[in-house]
Amino acid sequence: MAGTVACPIACSLYRVRVGVKDKTMTLEGRIWKFGSDVDTDAIIPARYLNQSDPKELAKHAMEDERPEFYREVKEGDLLLAGKNFGCGSSREHAPIALKAAGISCIIAKSFARIFYRNSLNLGLPVLESPEASEAIQDGDQVRIDLATGEVFDLTQNRKFSAKPIPDFMQELLNDGGLIPHLRKKGLKGKK
Repeated sequence: MAGTVACPIACSLYRVRVGVKDKTMTLEGRIWKFGSDVDTDAIIPARYLNQSDPKELAKHAMEDERPEFYREVKEGDLLLAGKNFGCGSSREHAPIALKAAGISCIIAKSFARIFYRNSLNLGLPVLESPEASEAIQDGDQVRIDLATGEVFDLTQNRKFSAKPIPDFMQELLNDGGLIPHLRKKGLKGKK
């Protein structure tokens, strides 16, 4: 039985088509393309770190790189970048801001390791694909299968490969991130 479900993403939702039998997780959206070495200050400028509300952070996501980003990004859109995306500080504000702005997945040539882990812990899928990073263009419509790692550019009619997200990480993403996942598994702690 397959269907469409809403998956929690911090303070926002995106639509994921889930195939129960074949465990597919597909995302589809418009590409927002950025270059290499985009640091956390470019993702969410430090001048806004005095707040923690994801919706407020989202208003300032990528504003120094592309001022139109927040006004034009749509729920479910995808971010594409070059190498070392999310370098700089270890602040969780960066993936929170992108997720709250509506980004459903980030594809890059490579990620700063702490950003990569923070993103997954917060329920934001990230995929590494050097091919896709080079070939896909800003504005292209792309479909991603997180289970297989297939990245399909619908605009160019081209397929790329990324390392698939393992089943246990897909479960974490479906639960909305690490903390909701641990709570679902019965971990007791402060809320």
